[in-house]
Parts: sequence; C-alpha cells; structure tokens
Amino acid sequence: MISNEYTVECFGDSPELADELLHAVSHGTKRATSSLEIEYAQFDEPLPEVGRYWMICDGRGQPRLITRVSSVEKRSFYDVDADFAAAEGEGDLSLEYWRREHEAFWRRTQGSMGNEWSPADTDKPGHKVIMERFEVCWPPKFAN
Repeated sequence: MISNEYTVECFGDSPELADELLHAVSHGTKRATSSLEIEYAQFDEPLPEVGRYWMICDGRGQPRLITRVSSVEKRSFYDVDADFAAAEGEGDLSLEYWRREHEAFWRRTQGSMGNEWSPADTDKPGHKVIMERFEVCWPPKFAN
C-alpha cells in the first residue's frame, strides 16, 4: 500500500537526541524506530502505516531526510527481538541496550506527561510497542 500522507517530526525528546538519531539514519545504521501505541492516542495522531512518508527534521526543526515506512508491527516490550533492536541502529545494537534505553526514554517521556509507565504496560491492549521499519528515500546520497 502506498500512502500520500506524511509526517514531519524529529526523533527523540531533545535537540541532541534528534541530531544523534538523524545521524544514525543518514549513515546507514538506523532503519527502524519504535514508539508506544498509547502515545498516538495521547496526541490524537494516526498510527504509522506502511507506505507513509516521514520527513525527519534535525534538532532545530529543519527537514533533513525523507523516509517511507516499510513495515509496522505491534508487540509487547518483552517481545521485541534482537533483530529489531539492531535495526534501530543505536548504541551497541544489542537487545539489552535497546531495552535499557527505551525503558528509560519511555519512563521519562510518559513521566513528563504525568503518567507512570513500565514495560509491563505494553501487555495491555492499546499500549503495545509500535515497531516501524523504514527506507530512506531522500536525499539520494542516503537512499536505500
């Protein structure tokens, strides 16, 4: 399915993290990202869909890359596997790193909205981890 819809945003919750993760995409190690299903409800946004485009901005909000979603899965935090963790292209690419950093990130971001969060929450309907894989479309020097 190809969608004409698109999203414009950056990774992470700080300009530094946005730039770090953008660099990981532009240099080829990051080809996946994850989010919490509940976040889409909290911000009244549609869930990611295959074929949807994403204009990724840097930490200053300037557009830098365009990606296209190639797959979307919903899983419990504990069911995210090592292959997906490596595709996120962060840290040492291990599942242990993915779990540690994402747990800390989601505790921080949900906490900033006044919500307590734990990995066990993702066992509840409507609270899964959304696992997106993507390909870079633009600029051509970074395209898959």
